[in-house]
Amino acid sequence: MKTNQVIDIISAIFILLFLYAAANKLIDHQKFEVQIGQSPILTGYAAVISWIIPATEIFISILLIIPSARQWGLLASFSLMLMFTAYIIVILNFAERIPCSCGGILEKMGWTAHLIFNICFVLLALTGVFLEAKNRLQSQG
Repeated sequence: MKTNQVIDIISAIFILLFLYAAANKLIDHQKFEVQIGQSPILTGYAAVISWIIPATEIFISILLIIPSARQWGLLASFSLMLMFTAYIIVILNFAERIPCSCGGILEKMGWTAHLIFNICFVLLALTGVFLEAKNRLQSQG
């Protein structure tokens, strides 16, 4: 399989993940905002964050669709998944109550499974970043 095909597949996986997640958050926005409000870390910012997260997921998906912006989309995917993963680690280690603000399929996962899922997606995004950088270097030289 060619590097371009692998990058396309990784991008498509993130597009599906982020659009699915954003749609779930926007379809039941009130529930998502309430769940974020239950987080010991995000309570005071729930109203703003409940809009920023799905907007960011949609924006990253658009970057991944545009070939010339794909490198930025993969970096943004890596960054967002890293932030989500760090949030889970903090919640698991320091929160007395563990609220879940995930929608759809992810809502059914336990926190350990969710952490493993996120780590896999961090690594997938990192792979995409490196492959895209390698492609760009090869096309320049």
